[in-house]
Amino acid sequence: MSRYTFKTTVLCLMMSWQFSAFAQLDTTEQAMVTFIDDSNGAAEELLIESVNINSGTMNFAGVRAVADHMMPHFEALGFETRWEDGSAFGRAGHLIAQMRGGGAGPKLLLIGHLDTVFEPGSPFQSFARIDAERASGPGITDMKGGNLIMLQALRALDQVDLLQDMDITVVLTGDEELSGDPLALSKKAIIDAATYADIAIGFEDGDGNPTTANISRRGSSGWTLQVKGTPAHSSQVFREDIGPGAIYETARILLLFLENLQQEENLTFNPGRILGGSEITHDTESSSGTAFGKNNVVAESALVTGDLRAVSLEQLERARSTMREIVAANFPHTSAEIEFDDGYPPLAPTEGNADLLRVYSQASVDLGFGSVVAVNPRLAGAADVSFTSGLVDMAIDGLGLSGSGGHTVDETALMTALPSQSKRAALLMYRLYRQ
Repeated sequence: MSRYTFKTTVLCLMMSWQFSAFAQLDTTEQAMVTFIDDSNGAAEELLIESVNINSGTMNFAGVRAVADHMMPHFEALGFETRWEDGSAFGRAGHLIAQMRGGGAGPKLLLIGHLDTVFEPGSPFQSFARIDAERASGPGITDMKGGNLIMLQALRALDQVDLLQDMDITVVLTGDEELSGDPLALSKKAIIDAATYADIAIGFEDGDGNPTTANISRRGSSGWTLQVKGTPAHSSQVFREDIGPGAIYETARILLLFLENLQQEENLTFNPGRILGGSEITHDTESSSGTAFGKNNVVAESALVTGDLRAVSLEQLERARSTMREIVAANFPHTSAEIEFDDGYPPLAPTEGNADLLRVYSQASVDLGFGSVVAVNPRLAGAADVSFTSGLVDMAIDGLGLSGSGGHTVDETALMTALPSQSKRAALLMYRLYRQ
Protein backbone atom coordinates (compact mmCIF):
# COMPACT_ATOMS: atom_id res chain seq x y z
CA MET A 1 0.00 0.00 0.00
CA SER A 2 1.40 3.42 -0.90
CA ARG A 3 1.70 5.97 1.87
CA TYR A 4 -0.61 8.34 -0.03
CA THR A 5 -3.30 5.67 -0.31
CA PHE A 6 -2.93 4.74 3.33
CA LYS A 7 -3.32 8.34 4.52
CA THR A 8 -6.46 8.69 2.40
CA THR A 9 -8.07 5.53 3.78
CA VAL A 10 -7.35 6.53 7.38
CA LEU A 11 -9.00 9.89 6.81
CA CYS A 12 -12.04 8.14 5.31
CA LEU A 13 -12.09 5.80 8.28
CA MET A 14 -12.20 8.73 10.71
CA MET A 15 -14.95 10.48 8.75
CA SER A 16 -17.13 7.39 8.79
CA TRP A 17 -16.70 6.90 12.53
CA GLN A 18 -17.21 10.48 13.64
CA PHE A 19 -20.97 10.14 12.97
CA SER A 20 -21.27 7.05 15.20
CA ALA A 21 -19.44 7.88 18.40
CA PHE A 22 -20.88 4.86 20.15
CA ALA A 23 -20.79 2.40 17.28
CA GLN A 24 -21.21 -1.25 18.19
CA LEU A 25 -18.14 -3.43 17.93
CA ASP A 26 -18.22 -5.77 14.98
CA THR A 27 -18.11 -9.51 15.58
CA THR A 28 -14.35 -9.70 15.07
CA GLU A 29 -13.76 -6.95 17.63
CA GLN A 30 -16.11 -8.61 20.08
CA ALA A 31 -14.17 -11.84 19.72
CA MET A 32 -10.88 -10.05 20.45
CA VAL A 33 -12.36 -8.37 23.52
CA THR A 34 -13.62 -11.72 24.82
CA PHE A 35 -10.23 -13.32 24.27
CA ILE A 36 -8.42 -10.56 26.17
CA ASP A 37 -10.82 -10.87 29.11
CA ASP A 38 -10.48 -14.67 29.20
CA SER A 39 -6.68 -14.62 28.98
CA ASN A 40 -6.00 -11.69 31.31
CA GLY A 41 -5.15 -13.90 34.28
CA ALA A 42 -2.44 -15.67 32.30
CA ALA A 43 -1.16 -12.30 31.02
CA GLU A 44 -0.86 -11.07 34.61
CA GLU A 45 1.18 -14.13 35.54
CA LEU A 46 3.49 -13.54 32.59
CA LEU A 47 3.90 -9.91 33.63
CA ILE A 48 4.78 -10.92 37.18
CA GLU A 49 7.44 -13.32 35.87
CA SER A 50 8.93 -10.54 33.74
CA VAL A 51 8.94 -7.97 36.56
CA ASN A 52 10.73 -10.44 38.84
CA ILE A 53 13.67 -10.68 36.41
CA ASN A 54 16.09 -7.89 37.21
CA SER A 55 16.88 -6.10 33.97
CA GLY A 56 18.63 -2.90 34.94
CA THR A 57 20.20 -1.55 31.77
CA MET A 58 23.73 -2.49 32.80
CA ASN A 59 22.69 -5.97 33.93
CA PHE A 60 23.28 -7.45 30.49
CA ALA A 61 22.43 -11.00 31.54
CA GLY A 62 19.15 -9.80 33.05
CA VAL A 63 18.16 -7.84 29.95
CA ARG A 64 18.85 -10.90 27.82
CA ALA A 65 16.86 -13.04 30.28
CA VAL A 66 13.78 -10.82 29.77
CA ALA A 67 14.24 -11.19 26.01
CA ASP A 68 14.48 -14.97 26.38
CA HIS A 69 11.34 -14.87 28.49
CA MET A 70 9.38 -12.95 25.82
CA MET A 71 10.80 -14.51 22.66
CA PRO A 72 8.89 -17.84 22.76
CA HIS A 73 5.58 -16.01 23.07
CA PHE A 74 6.23 -14.07 19.86
CA GLU A 75 7.42 -17.24 18.13
CA ALA A 76 4.22 -19.02 19.17
CA LEU A 77 2.30 -16.40 17.17
CA GLY A 78 4.41 -17.03 14.07
CA PHE A 79 6.91 -14.21 14.41
CA GLU A 80 10.48 -14.70 13.30
CA THR A 81 12.63 -13.54 16.20
CA ARG A 82 16.28 -12.72 16.67
CA TRP A 83 18.59 -11.25 19.29
CA GLU A 84 20.68 -8.31 18.13
CA ASP A 85 23.87 -8.23 20.18
CA GLY A 86 24.69 -4.84 21.69
CA SER A 87 28.44 -5.15 22.23
CA ALA A 88 29.09 -2.62 19.44
CA PHE A 89 27.31 0.08 21.46
CA GLY A 90 28.14 -1.09 24.97
CA ARG A 91 24.78 -2.60 25.97
CA ALA A 92 23.09 -5.99 26.12
CA GLY A 93 21.18 -5.80 22.84
CA HIS A 94 17.67 -5.79 21.38
CA LEU A 95 14.92 -8.31 20.66
CA ILE A 96 13.54 -8.09 17.10
CA ALA A 97 10.40 -9.94 15.97
CA GLN A 98 8.94 -9.81 12.46
CA MET A 99 5.69 -10.90 10.85
CA ARG A 100 5.62 -10.45 7.08
CA GLY A 101 2.06 -11.25 6.10
CA GLY A 102 0.72 -10.81 2.62
CA GLY A 103 -2.21 -8.57 3.49
CA ALA A 104 -2.67 -5.08 2.13
CA GLY A 105 -2.69 -3.28 5.46
CA PRO A 106 -0.12 -0.76 6.65
CA LYS A 107 3.31 -1.81 7.86
CA LEU A 108 3.35 -1.43 11.64
CA LEU A 109 6.29 -0.91 13.98
CA LEU A 110 5.61 -1.77 17.64
CA ILE A 111 8.13 -0.42 20.16
CA GLY A 112 8.91 -1.51 23.70
CA HIS A 113 11.98 -1.99 25.89
CA LEU A 114 13.40 -4.74 28.05
CA ASP A 115 15.50 -2.73 30.51
CA THR A 116 14.61 -0.80 33.67
CA VAL A 117 16.36 1.81 35.81
CA PHE A 118 16.70 -0.66 38.71
CA GLU A 119 20.09 -2.37 38.72
CA PRO A 120 20.82 -5.51 40.82
CA GLY A 121 21.95 -3.33 43.75
CA SER A 122 18.56 -1.63 44.04
CA PRO A 123 16.36 -2.58 47.02
CA PHE A 124 13.39 -2.70 44.63
CA GLN A 125 13.50 -6.14 43.03
CA SER A 126 10.12 -7.89 42.93
CA PHE A 127 6.41 -7.73 42.20
CA ALA A 128 4.04 -7.06 45.09
CA ARG A 129 0.26 -6.91 45.09
CA ILE A 130 -1.01 -3.79 46.89
CA ASP A 131 -4.75 -4.33 46.58
CA ALA A 132 -7.30 -5.66 44.10
CA GLU A 133 -6.50 -2.93 41.59
CA ARG A 134 -2.85 -1.98 42.17
CA ALA A 135 0.54 -3.66 42.24
CA SER A 136 4.13 -2.50 42.46
CA GLY A 137 7.37 -3.77 40.96
CA PRO A 138 10.52 -2.63 39.16
CA GLY A 139 9.58 -1.72 35.61
CA ILE A 140 5.97 -2.82 35.97
CA THR A 141 4.78 0.29 34.12
CA ASP A 142 8.09 1.33 32.54
CA MET A 143 7.69 -0.77 30.65
CA LYS A 144 7.16 -4.47 31.15
CA GLY A 145 3.45 -3.85 31.41
CA GLY A 146 3.53 -2.18 27.99
CA ASN A 147 5.32 -5.18 26.52
CA LEU A 148 2.52 -7.44 27.77
CA ILE A 149 -0.17 -5.12 26.41
CA MET A 150 1.54 -5.33 23.02
CA LEU A 151 1.67 -9.12 23.25
CA GLN A 152 -1.98 -9.42 24.33
CA ALA A 153 -3.10 -7.25 21.41
CA LEU A 154 -1.15 -9.43 19.00
CA ARG A 155 -2.60 -12.58 20.57
CA ALA A 156 -6.09 -11.17 20.11
CA LEU A 157 -5.42 -10.53 16.42
CA ASP A 158 -4.10 -14.08 16.10
CA GLN A 159 -7.22 -15.41 17.80
CA VAL A 160 -9.38 -14.02 14.97
CA ASP A 161 -6.99 -15.31 12.28
CA LEU A 162 -5.77 -11.90 11.12
CA LEU A 163 -2.24 -11.70 12.48
CA GLN A 164 -0.67 -13.92 9.82
CA ASP A 165 -1.84 -11.49 7.12
CA MET A 166 -0.32 -8.43 8.80
CA ASP A 167 3.08 -6.80 8.34
CA ILE A 168 4.47 -6.07 11.80
CA THR A 169 7.93 -5.41 13.20
CA VAL A 170 8.45 -5.50 16.96
CA VAL A 171 11.54 -3.87 18.47
CA LEU A 172 12.13 -4.33 22.20
CA THR A 173 15.29 -2.39 22.98
CA GLY A 174 17.69 -3.20 25.78
CA ASP A 175 18.96 0.31 26.45
CA GLU A 176 16.04 2.74 26.55
CA GLU A 177 16.80 3.84 30.10
CA LEU A 178 20.53 4.37 29.47
CA SER A 179 21.33 4.50 25.77
CA GLY A 180 24.37 2.86 24.32
CA ASP A 181 27.06 4.75 22.46
CA PRO A 182 27.14 5.63 19.63
CA LEU A 183 23.42 6.33 19.24
CA ALA A 184 23.71 5.61 15.51
CA LEU A 185 24.32 1.95 16.41
CA SER A 186 22.25 1.86 19.60
CA LYS A 187 19.08 2.99 17.80
CA LYS A 188 19.78 1.47 14.39
CA ALA A 189 17.22 -1.31 14.89
CA ILE A 190 14.44 1.23 15.46
CA ILE A 191 15.59 3.54 12.68
CA ASP A 192 15.79 0.68 10.17
CA ALA A 193 12.36 -0.62 11.19
CA ALA A 194 10.85 2.88 10.99
CA THR A 195 12.32 3.39 7.52
CA TYR A 196 10.40 0.28 6.45
CA ALA A 197 7.18 0.97 8.35
CA ASP A 198 4.18 3.25 7.76
CA ILE A 199 3.08 3.61 11.39
CA ALA A 200 4.93 3.48 14.71
CA ILE A 201 3.14 2.54 17.94
CA GLY A 202 4.94 2.86 21.26
CA PHE A 203 3.85 1.04 24.40
CA GLU A 204 5.52 3.26 27.00
CA ASP A 205 3.36 4.33 29.95
CA GLY A 206 3.29 8.01 28.93
CA ASP A 207 2.07 10.17 31.79
CA GLY A 208 0.42 7.18 33.48
CA ASN A 209 -3.11 8.29 32.61
CA PRO A 210 -5.20 5.94 30.43
CA THR A 211 -7.17 8.90 29.05
CA THR A 212 -4.08 10.32 27.35
CA ALA A 213 -1.56 9.26 24.72
CA ASN A 214 1.53 10.85 23.22
CA ILE A 215 1.52 12.26 19.71
CA SER A 216 4.62 14.30 20.49
CA ARG A 217 7.63 13.88 22.75
CA ARG A 218 10.31 16.38 23.50
CA GLY A 219 13.82 15.38 22.58
CA SER A 220 16.61 15.30 25.11
CA SER A 221 20.07 16.58 24.26
CA GLY A 222 22.97 17.91 26.29
CA TRP A 223 25.20 20.93 26.27
CA THR A 224 28.57 21.84 27.79
CA LEU A 225 29.67 25.42 28.35
CA GLN A 226 33.36 26.16 28.95
CA VAL A 227 34.43 29.64 30.00
CA LYS A 228 37.85 31.27 30.44
CA GLY A 229 38.77 34.49 32.24
CA THR A 230 41.94 36.40 33.06
CA PRO A 231 43.31 35.45 36.50
CA ALA A 232 44.37 38.28 38.80
CA HIS A 233 44.15 39.51 42.37
CA SER A 234 40.55 40.14 43.30
CA SER A 235 41.30 43.80 43.97
CA GLN A 236 41.85 44.20 40.22
CA VAL A 237 38.55 42.61 39.08
CA PHE A 238 36.77 44.67 36.38
CA ARG A 239 39.98 46.57 35.55
CA GLU A 240 40.12 47.43 31.86
CA ASP A 241 42.90 44.94 31.17
CA ILE A 242 41.56 42.22 33.53
CA GLY A 243 37.81 42.02 33.05
CA PRO A 244 35.27 40.26 35.32
CA GLY A 245 36.66 36.71 35.18
CA ALA A 246 35.16 33.37 34.23
CA ILE A 247 32.42 33.14 36.84
CA TYR A 248 30.87 36.52 36.03
CA GLU A 249 30.96 35.62 32.34
CA THR A 250 29.23 32.33 33.13
CA ALA A 251 26.57 34.17 35.13
CA ARG A 252 25.98 36.53 32.20
CA ILE A 253 25.48 33.65 29.81
CA LEU A 254 23.11 31.71 32.03
CA LEU A 255 21.01 34.78 32.81
CA LEU A 256 20.65 35.58 29.12
CA PHE A 257 19.69 31.96 28.37
CA LEU A 258 16.84 32.46 30.83
CA GLU A 259 15.77 35.84 29.51
CA ASN A 260 15.85 34.87 25.84
CA LEU A 261 14.51 31.31 25.85
CA GLN A 262 11.94 30.98 28.61
CA GLN A 263 9.17 32.31 26.34
CA GLU A 264 9.50 29.28 24.02
CA GLU A 265 6.55 26.97 24.66
CA ASN A 266 7.54 23.41 25.62
CA LEU A 267 11.26 24.28 25.61
CA THR A 268 13.36 23.66 28.72
CA PHE A 269 17.07 24.26 29.23
CA ASN A 270 18.46 23.19 32.55
CA PRO A 271 22.01 23.77 33.88
CA GLY A 272 22.55 20.70 35.99
CA ARG A 273 26.19 21.04 37.05
CA ILE A 274 28.55 24.02 37.44
CA LEU A 275 32.22 24.29 38.40
CA GLY A 276 34.30 27.44 38.68
CA GLY A 277 37.50 28.81 40.15
CA SER A 278 41.23 28.99 39.50
CA GLU A 279 41.45 25.28 38.64
CA ILE A 280 38.69 22.82 37.77
CA THR A 281 38.48 19.16 36.78
CA HIS A 282 35.55 17.40 35.20
CA ASP A 283 34.76 13.69 34.81
CA THR A 284 31.95 13.13 32.32
CA GLU A 285 31.65 9.42 33.11
CA SER A 286 30.85 9.99 36.78
CA SER A 287 29.12 13.36 36.25
CA SER A 288 31.40 14.92 38.84
CA GLY A 289 34.32 17.29 39.18
CA THR A 290 36.41 19.49 41.45
CA ALA A 291 36.98 23.23 41.77
CA PHE A 292 39.76 25.12 43.53
CA GLY A 293 39.72 28.85 44.01
CA LYS A 294 40.29 31.60 46.54
CA ASN A 295 38.04 34.52 47.34
CA ASN A 296 40.85 36.96 46.58
CA VAL A 297 41.56 35.57 43.08
CA VAL A 298 39.63 36.34 39.88
CA ALA A 299 38.35 33.02 38.54
CA GLU A 300 40.15 31.68 35.47
CA SER A 301 37.87 28.75 34.53
CA ALA A 302 34.25 27.70 34.68
CA LEU A 303 32.22 24.85 33.25
CA VAL A 304 28.48 24.19 33.09
CA THR A 305 26.68 21.12 31.79
CA GLY A 306 22.96 20.87 31.17
CA ASP A 307 20.19 19.44 29.07
CA LEU A 308 17.95 20.93 26.39
CA ARG A 309 14.47 19.60 25.58
CA ALA A 310 12.55 20.74 22.51
CA VAL A 311 9.34 19.57 20.87
CA SER A 312 10.59 19.83 17.29
CA LEU A 313 13.87 19.89 15.38
CA GLU A 314 13.09 23.46 14.34
CA GLN A 315 12.66 24.56 17.95
CA LEU A 316 15.82 22.72 18.95
CA GLU A 317 17.95 24.43 16.30
CA ARG A 318 16.40 27.82 17.09
CA ALA A 319 17.32 27.41 20.78
CA ARG A 320 20.84 26.27 19.95
CA SER A 321 21.36 29.23 17.64
CA THR A 322 20.25 31.65 20.35
CA MET A 323 22.54 30.02 22.89
CA ARG A 324 25.52 30.19 20.53
CA GLU A 325 24.94 33.91 19.94
CA ILE A 326 24.79 34.60 23.68
CA VAL A 327 27.93 32.59 24.35
CA ALA A 328 29.86 34.47 21.65
CA ALA A 329 29.13 37.99 22.98
CA ASN A 330 31.75 37.87 25.75
CA PHE A 331 32.61 40.25 28.51
CA PRO A 332 36.07 41.85 28.01
CA HIS A 333 39.03 39.50 28.51
CA THR A 334 36.84 36.40 28.70
CA SER A 335 36.02 33.70 26.18
CA ALA A 336 33.41 30.94 26.05
CA GLU A 337 32.51 27.92 23.95
CA ILE A 338 29.38 25.77 23.96
CA GLU A 339 29.07 22.26 22.54
CA PHE A 340 25.88 20.27 22.00
CA ASP A 341 25.30 16.53 21.80
CA ASP A 342 22.38 15.16 19.83
CA GLY A 343 20.81 12.73 22.31
CA TYR A 344 17.17 11.79 21.69
CA PRO A 345 15.44 13.67 18.84
CA PRO A 346 12.02 15.25 19.36
CA LEU A 347 8.84 13.67 18.03
CA ALA A 348 6.96 16.62 16.56
CA PRO A 349 3.12 16.77 16.85
CA THR A 350 2.28 16.17 13.19
CA GLU A 351 -1.18 15.99 11.61
CA GLY A 352 -0.56 12.32 10.87
CA ASN A 353 0.06 11.64 14.54
CA ALA A 354 -3.12 13.52 15.46
CA ASP A 355 -5.08 11.45 12.92
CA LEU A 356 -3.75 8.24 14.46
CA LEU A 357 -4.81 9.42 17.92
CA ARG A 358 -8.34 10.01 16.61
CA VAL A 359 -8.55 6.40 15.43
CA TYR A 360 -7.23 5.19 18.80
CA SER A 361 -9.61 7.44 20.71
CA GLN A 362 -12.60 6.23 18.69
CA ALA A 363 -11.68 2.63 19.47
CA SER A 364 -11.59 3.57 23.16
CA VAL A 365 -15.01 5.24 22.92
CA ASP A 366 -16.50 2.22 21.17
CA LEU A 367 -15.13 0.00 23.93
CA GLY A 368 -16.88 2.17 26.51
CA PHE A 369 -13.66 3.58 27.97
CA GLY A 370 -14.13 7.19 26.86
CA SER A 371 -12.05 9.37 24.60
CA VAL A 372 -8.25 9.68 24.65
CA VAL A 373 -6.56 13.06 24.26
CA ALA A 374 -3.00 14.13 23.56
CA VAL A 375 -0.82 14.55 26.63
CA ASN A 376 1.08 17.79 27.11
CA PRO A 377 4.64 16.98 25.93
CA ARG A 378 5.95 18.73 29.06
CA LEU A 379 4.54 15.80 31.07
CA ALA A 380 6.42 13.04 29.26
CA GLY A 381 10.12 12.42 28.76
CA ALA A 382 12.05 11.27 25.74
CA ALA A 383 11.48 7.74 24.43
CA ASP A 384 12.57 5.38 21.66
CA VAL A 385 9.55 6.26 19.50
CA SER A 386 11.21 9.63 18.85
CA PHE A 387 13.71 7.92 16.55
CA THR A 388 10.85 7.24 14.13
CA SER A 389 10.23 10.97 13.64
CA GLY A 390 10.21 11.89 9.95
CA LEU A 391 10.43 8.24 8.90
CA VAL A 392 6.81 7.12 9.39
CA ASP A 393 3.55 8.76 8.34
CA MET A 394 2.03 8.42 11.80
CA ALA A 395 3.28 7.74 15.31
CA ILE A 396 1.72 7.40 18.73
CA ASP A 397 3.10 6.43 22.13
CA GLY A 398 1.93 6.03 25.70
CA LEU A 399 -0.29 2.99 25.04
CA GLY A 400 1.27 1.05 27.91
CA LEU A 401 0.23 0.17 31.44
CA SER A 402 -1.14 3.04 33.51
CA GLY A 403 0.31 3.85 36.89
CA SER A 404 2.52 6.20 38.86
CA GLY A 405 5.92 6.53 40.51
CA GLY A 406 8.01 5.53 37.52
CA HIS A 407 11.80 5.42 38.06
CA THR A 408 11.27 5.23 41.83
CA VAL A 409 10.78 2.45 44.37
CA ASP A 410 7.13 3.56 44.46
CA GLU A 411 6.48 2.46 40.87
CA THR A 412 2.88 1.28 40.90
CA ALA A 413 0.64 -0.12 38.17
CA LEU A 414 -3.12 -0.01 37.80
CA MET A 415 -3.59 -3.69 37.05
CA THR A 416 -7.17 -3.18 35.88
CA ALA A 417 -5.72 -1.20 32.97
CA LEU A 418 -3.92 -4.26 31.58
CA PRO A 419 -7.01 -5.67 29.80
CA SER A 420 -8.47 -2.29 28.85
CA GLN A 421 -5.22 -1.04 27.29
CA SER A 422 -4.82 -4.37 25.50
CA LYS A 423 -8.30 -4.02 24.00
CA ARG A 424 -7.62 -0.48 22.82
CA ALA A 425 -4.36 -1.53 21.15
CA ALA A 426 -5.95 -4.58 19.52
CA LEU A 427 -8.81 -2.54 18.05
CA LEU A 428 -6.41 0.14 16.85
CA MET A 429 -4.32 -2.34 14.90
CA TYR A 430 -7.38 -4.18 13.61
CA ARG A 431 -9.04 -1.01 12.35
CA LEU A 432 -5.86 0.17 10.67
CA TYR A 433 -5.47 -3.21 8.97
CA ARG A 434 -9.17 -3.36 7.94
CA GLN A 435 -8.67 -0.31 5.74
